[in-house]
Amino acid sequence: MTDDLTRTISAMYRSLGDRPAFDAHLHPDLTIWESDADDLLTGLAALHDLRDRRASHRSGPPPVSVAPERFHAESWGDTGLVRYVLRARHGDDRPDDCFRVTDVLRRDGDTWRIVHHHAEAVR
Repeated sequence: MTDDLTRTISAMYRSLGDRPAFDAHLHPDLTIWESDADDLLTGLAALHDLRDRRASHRSGPPPVSVAPERFHAESWGDTGLVRYVLRARHGDDRPDDCFRVTDVLRRDGDTWRIVHHHAEAVR
């Protein structure tokens, strides 16, 4: 079952750049803690606002790849917990951006959806 969780996270990041496909992995009422957001965010609308703010402040080209690595996953019935490092690689001489991530997932039929996402930038 933990393989299902890590496949869900990997599939979500493979769809990065396609909001509807990415957001299909998220519960509409999810909660979000992010390093660059001062408050707890609730729901997809708040996530869309954060994404739009980030895009308006971006300098330089976007990363050439964003992928999770170093998974630690557990599940208890219809609840899952996945911890991982999210690495953004750049095509120039900038260092990788890395984030420690914890996602709480809930089974929704045959799929898993994230109900809480916590990401912290690390240097």
